[in-house]
Amino acid sequence: MTVEVRRLEPDDDRSGFRSGNPALDRFFALYAGQNQFRHHIGTTYVAVDEDHILGFATVAASELPAAALPAALRKRLPRYPLPALRLARLAVDERARGSGVGTLLFRSVVGLAQHLAETVGCVGLIVDSKPEAVAFYETLGFIRCDVLAGELGDRPEPVPMFFEL
Repeated sequence: MTVEVRRLEPDDDRSGFRSGNPALDRFFALYAGQNQFRHHIGTTYVAVDEDHILGFATVAASELPAAALPAALRKRLPRYPLPALRLARLAVDERARGSGVGTLLFRSVVGLAQHLAETVGCVGLIVDSKPEAVAFYETLGFIRCDVLAGELGDRPEPVPMFFEL
């Protein structure tokens, strides 16, 4: 299996993608293209084998309040909001789970963040992890951030996490 990671294209068939998470599948089918091609608020990268989409990662420019970082990191960085790349969504098709597609997408996103660090400024990646995905992100090197404020009501609280470049 030869997997390539590239930007989502308008004619990519997203209809058969199933991650097992209805919210992620709905986003990918209905909103990833709009956000990228019409609104320009995020870019989705897909892992493809021939014409089959095996996974996707959506990223957007963001910032991280320095106060949200653990104290050890805060000491080394300025106290104002820091430029970061937000990993907004990451999903792997159920048929490709366990094949390394999620890690491949993550490495591609780290490459994007490193490019941003060199060209415009970026201290790392941030993700608002679903509670059930925290262990996955921790294995990749993410650390938990301090929650500064906010609640979502009836939805599970996301766990803000940071990956330093």
